[in-house]
Amino acid sequence: MVPLANAAGEPAPQRDGRFHNQALLPQDGVLKKLRIGLKYLFLRKPPETRPATPISLQPMTRQQVLDAPDHSLWRLGHSTVLLKLRGRFFITDPVFAERASPVQWAGPQRFHAPPLGLDQLPPLAAVVLSHDHFDHLDEHAIRQLASRTGVFLAPLGVGDLLISWGVAPAKVRQLDWWQESIVDGVRFVATPAQHFSGRGLLDSNRTLWASWVIVDDDVRVFFSGDTGYFDGFKQIGERLGPFDLTLMETGAYNVAWPDVHMQPEQSLQAHLDLRGRWMLPIHNGTFDLSQHGWQEPFERILALANQAQVRLSTPQMGERVSLDSPHAGQNWWQPRPVRQHGQGHERTIAAR
Repeated sequence: MVPLANAAGEPAPQRDGRFHNQALLPQDGVLKKLRIGLKYLFLRKPPETRPATPISLQPMTRQQVLDAPDHSLWRLGHSTVLLKLRGRFFITDPVFAERASPVQWAGPQRFHAPPLGLDQLPPLAAVVLSHDHFDHLDEHAIRQLASRTGVFLAPLGVGDLLISWGVAPAKVRQLDWWQESIVDGVRFVATPAQHFSGRGLLDSNRTLWASWVIVDDDVRVFFSGDTGYFDGFKQIGERLGPFDLTLMETGAYNVAWPDVHMQPEQSLQAHLDLRGRWMLPIHNGTFDLSQHGWQEPFERILALANQAQVRLSTPQMGERVSLDSPHAGQNWWQPRPVRQHGQGHERTIAAR
C-alpha cells in the first residue's frame, strides 16, 4: 500500500465501530430503513419519474476514447464519469448494472444503456469510489474491473468489501477524510461529505462516505459523491479550491432526506462555496431514485444557474467535455429543441 499524506483537516468521526458526519444528524431505525427499502424496490412510482421515450445518447467507441486528448471527461450515467488525465483513464463510481438494487429483478431500472459498455472501457489507472450504496458501488462491475484496473481508491471500510469480491489487496487504497494518494501523477484527496452508508439493514455506517478532489497540475475537479449540504463545502473550497469543474449531485432528492441529499438550490450553493468555475450536474438522468420527474433536476438547476450567472455544463451521456474549456451543452432532456442565445454562450431550449 502506498503511504498516504494527510492534508489539513479532521478525520471522519468514529464511535462504537461506526462512522459519523461532522454534524449530528437524526438516526433512522431498522424498521424505517426496511420501510423505505421496500417502498423503493416494489411500489409503483409516478410515471413522470421515467422518460416516456428513449433519451438521447452520444455514441461512443473505445477508439474515440483512446484517441481523445488529455483533460477529457465523459458522463456514462448517474455518477459514473470517465476521465482522461496524463494519458491514463480514471472512473468514478462505475455502475453498469441494469438496476440500482441488491437484486436485478426489482428496484430502480436504468433509463438508458451505458454509452460505452463495461467491456469497452480502456485499461483504468484508478477506480474512485464515494461510498457503498448500490447506485454507486456495483459488485459485478468491480469484479469485471479487478484485473483491468491499477488502483482502487475507496473510503475507509469500502476497500475491505472490494477485497472480498476478488480485488487484490495490493491494489486497494483506503482513505479517511483529508488523506490523499497519487496515482500516475494525479493527486486524489478524499474530502468530507454528509451522507451515510450500508448495503443491508444491519451494516449502517460501518464504512465511510466521501467526496473527492482530483488535481492534475493546474486542473482541479471536485466529485461530490452523495451528500447533503453542509459547511464542509466552504472548508474544501478554502483548502483545495478553486475548481475548474464541480461534478455536483443534483437529482434523486426528496424533502424527506434533507440532511443526506441536496435540493438543486443547495447544489448550486455548494458549487459556489467550492469556488467552482463550471458546474456539471450528476446523480440524475439514469435511475428513478425519488418521486420527482426525471427531467426536473435539469430544469431546476438550469434556471438557478441562469439566475446566478453560473456556468453550467449539461452534456449528453457519452458526450466529451474538455476540462480546459467546458461547454454549456444542449438541453437534451427536452423535446423538439430550438436554438437560443443567452449569457454569452449558445444554449438549446425546448420549443414551448
